[in-house]
Amino acid sequence: MPVPWFLLSLALGRNPVVISLERTVGPQDAARCSPGLSCQLRAGDVLCLPGSIESAPGPVLVPTYLQTELVLRCRQETSCDLCVRVTVHLAVHGRWEEPKDEKSGGAAELELKEPRNASLQAQVLLSFQSYPTTRCVLLEVQVPAAQVQPGQPVGSLVFDCFEAALGTEVRIWSYTQPRYQKELNLTQQLPDCRGLEVRDSIQSCWVLPWLNVTADGDNVRLVLNVSEEQHFGLLLYWNQVQGPLKRWLHRNLTGPQTIILNHTDLVPCLCIQVWPLEPDPVRTSICPFKEDPRAHRNLWRAARLRLLSPRSWWLDAPCSLPAEVTLCWQSPGGDPCQPLIPPLPLENVTVNKAIEFPVLKGHPNLCVQVRSWEKVQLQECLWSGSLGPLKDDVLLVETQGQKDNRSLCALEPSGCTPLPSRAATKAARLGEQLLRDLHAGHCLQLWDGDLGALWACPVDKYVHRRWALVWLACLLLAAALLLLLFLRKDHGKAAADGARAALLLYSADDAAFERLVGALASALSRLPLRVAVDLWSRRELSAQGPLAWLHARRRQTLQERGVVVLLFSPGAVALCREWLQGEPPAPGAHGPHDAFAASLSCVLPDFLQGRAPGRYVAACFDGLLAPDAVPAPFRAVPLFSLPSQLRGFLDALQGARAARPGRLEDSAEQVARALRPVLDSCFRPPPLGMGPGPGAGLE
Repeated sequence: MPVPWFLLSLALGRNPVVISLERTVGPQDAARCSPGLSCQLRAGDVLCLPGSIESAPGPVLVPTYLQTELVLRCRQETSCDLCVRVTVHLAVHGRWEEPKDEKSGGAAELELKEPRNASLQAQVLLSFQSYPTTRCVLLEVQVPAAQVQPGQPVGSLVFDCFEAALGTEVRIWSYTQPRYQKELNLTQQLPDCRGLEVRDSIQSCWVLPWLNVTADGDNVRLVLNVSEEQHFGLLLYWNQVQGPLKRWLHRNLTGPQTIILNHTDLVPCLCIQVWPLEPDPVRTSICPFKEDPRAHRNLWRAARLRLLSPRSWWLDAPCSLPAEVTLCWQSPGGDPCQPLIPPLPLENVTVNKAIEFPVLKGHPNLCVQVRSWEKVQLQECLWSGSLGPLKDDVLLVETQGQKDNRSLCALEPSGCTPLPSRAATKAARLGEQLLRDLHAGHCLQLWDGDLGALWACPVDKYVHRRWALVWLACLLLAAALLLLLFLRKDHGKAAADGARAALLLYSADDAAFERLVGALASALSRLPLRVAVDLWSRRELSAQGPLAWLHARRRQTLQERGVVVLLFSPGAVALCREWLQGEPPAPGAHGPHDAFAASLSCVLPDFLQGRAPGRYVAACFDGLLAPDAVPAPFRAVPLFSLPSQLRGFLDALQGARAARPGRLEDSAEQVARALRPVLDSCFRPPPLGMGPGPGAGLE
């Protein structure tokens, strides 16, 4: 008596539909056709030759439709294999050709009568492909001339049958030889042992494990109840729509086993596959978390947006996301980011693949939104890390109307305000100035297309123009008095009364590290700090040269009693060691904008001669560089690892102006939130863990 088939109990999913199949006896292939046709199967398999499509001088038989049916081919009552029966429907294509020359009486009639009395013959080739099997068979069919009606079906032929493995995908092609048209093709997914009522007749189904998936509080238990010492394989994988499956955990185990998954590991595409460790085993796969709300929440938490170039970004996610992505405009006032549609369209999300939008220029206010079910799931202002904080710019939307008419409006939280307009909004009041700036070429064009264009126009220069002349005169007088007072006082003391200056120096190791530095600089600029970094002064840096720019910035920062921040990375450590060994790098060896290489000629003497404390602070980033890797001379000043030691870092930067402990904690949390996603993108995203670890939970 066969071993009882395994039981499948799912806490999160439905049982499969059970299929009852017809049985056939004997291993021989066979062919049969509908009444009126004659057919036979050519002995043995044939080669699957593609060939080219030919033209036919007269009527030919062509396949018009394919049908498949699953049957069992049995050698004994309990020794059967799954088999695919194929039915090919045939029709006549083309007509009998009439004689070209007119001939007398009986000769013409005889010439026309002979082909019409002949039967129509064809060779139909069936090709079958299913891993690891590929077969081609040839069937010959004849149709009596009386049944030949151009464009009409003549019947069908049936082939019994192609053997296939359970749970596999099969592809079937059919065409005639010679080939008169493109082949018909059909792809079908075969059921596994769970979906077969006659599974006790298939020996390969007997040894499958008993798999039970249940929820246990915050955990999910996978119970594989198999006999003692039975060996089987277990695979947990992410079943992605694009590309091959992505393995997460693969184990060869001995039963019975219980595996515990944390609820945070669940995502909708997490699937489980089990099979006995034997040659050509049947594999059973289930994906029980497709409808689990926790799995969908975890998927969005795991998704990450990364900037690849000014025109493209990458969405990391373990599963495909049913969502749309678009650009939006984020104003500095904290209003919701406004999608730029129209004229920019929504795009379907493709995970783990570069996503491009036709953006001409990057802008810190341009952000990316990922929406699902009309809800914003992800939003990142990807350019803010490299282009600085949000700007007080107005976005002008130019749209193409009928008869080549173009209209302009200014995007505001209340909507898109037409220009010119008498509305009581900021953009309406500045409408004429904005239009003049646009026509004079003072606005930055972000996008240009057939349906319109996008322009970013600065408006901060218009803030004071609406004041009356008397107020302007008063302000000028006050400014003159303040200037006199400023000149009479010590320049450094005056600077100390405002926000402290901070100059960030770093080695441009790669684009990812530059984005990380840009994110840190943007976050610090929102605190009581005046931040300077070469990323925001590329034009000035190119005009003056790295060495002159660095000396001027460093001198100004130290005169104002500011602080110079050395951000150490593997590249920066290598440069410092070269200088400490007496081998300064060759000019131009580190790129035209590398201010760190230029800075060592004046920064290193301050450390070697004891002038660095109180003027410098050093820092590195968690996971990118250990603090012990920083050369010893540079450890004479406070050294912090970010973001884990952000509180002490901000306290050292602000010095005597440090905020109260509560506000300092808030500032540290604000900077940490800005750093974490950018720091994560510097690493290859790690696979989701299995609770305490991939091996944990095996009992």
